Amino acid sequence: MLPTAEIVAHMKDWRQNLDKDDRWCILINADPDALASAMALKRLLLPRVHNADIARVNEVTRPDNLAMIRYLRIPVRAWQPEKADQYTRFAIVDSQPHHHKSFQGIPFDCIIDHHPLPPPTCGTVAPLHPSFCDIRPGLGATSTIMTRYFQALRLRPSPRLATALLYGIRTDTAAFERSGDEDDFRAYQWLSRHADNNLLRRIIRSEYLREWLPLFSRAFRGLTDCRGSGAFAWLNEVSSGDLLVAVADFFTRVHGLKWIAVSGIVDKTVIVIFRGDGARDIGRLADACFYDVGQAGGHRTLGRAEFSLDAVPEDVKPADFVLKRLETRKLRPQTAHEAAPAPAPASAAAPAAALAAAALAHTPNEHSDCKNKK
Repeated sequence: MLPTAEIVAHMKDWRQNLDKDDRWCILINADPDALASAMALKRLLLPRVHNADIARVNEVTRPDNLAMIRYLRIPVRAWQPEKADQYTRFAIVDSQPHHHKSFQGIPFDCIIDHHPLPPPTCGTVAPLHPSFCDIRPGLGATSTIMTRYFQALRLRPSPRLATALLYGIRTDTAAFERSGDEDDFRAYQWLSRHADNNLLRRIIRSEYLREWLPLFSRAFRGLTDCRGSGAFAWLNEVSSGDLLVAVADFFTRVHGLKWIAVSGIVDKTVIVIFRGDGARDIGRLADACFYDVGQAGGHRTLGRAEFSLDAVPEDVKPADFVLKRLETRKLRPQTAHEAAPAPAPASAAAPAAALAAAALAHTPNEHSDCKNKK
């Protein structure tokens, strides 16, 4: 199913009228979906503009994402605000101007995204007036939108671009376990015929850096049973929360382990990463254990909590503080709104769309955790 006739017509007309002298900058909060979408937009812009650069406002630290940039030769650079005047046009993909402080104040001419628009009551968000805007919260990935553009324009993506878009859809939908609808699945099928499967496997398998291995050893040695079916691992001080995510994801593959909480300290902030098999609501567990000392929450199978190291009493070790709360805290009662079942879908396509929308309702810091991490 192609995009609606109106969107296709508007996109074609917008692309046809691009100025050959314009210098574009495509800004992203880099993750696989954003990188792939930026790569695709650059391909659509380049024949019709002077140049198009891709700039990221965040650091890329996860090894699979570093592998994606390396193997697919994605020309992304760090954003330097002081050099903004060298560009005449700005685009943003897989995000919106209010999503990151580095985006604020930039006059975007193009916005393409699959996340929900901010509530109309949010007075801190400036109105959007780009010359081209395509925001579709019902889709599982922005890479799906970009793929539909290529189909509408009858353009065949290169193997590297097809692989990037394929990986973008795969990560944002968690291989269709967390979100995604018929459009996402059809785009994935179409891209599979053009992608380089060998490169895709190399990217997927690049999960760990060699310098991370001592952390796994530390987690194995200190693994502590918790609440009967779960476990807790303390990694002390680490350079990034991504390390905690990598260790927690690994433990989801251990047979018989219902849930895991992996914790450590990043720049005087205690971070706890939760993973589970769905038998218990991990998001509610994270909330119950740490809502009163910081930010906590998540979904049924994954969650996250963050709080300042100052919240830990001086005479208590941070590891003991986290473990005691994991073992003793009780779930907070659900409100009527939280406990109410979702309304029955009106059509066969509604369940997938509802799943996609639910997956996008991130808790604090869940964007970088759930969305396949930066």
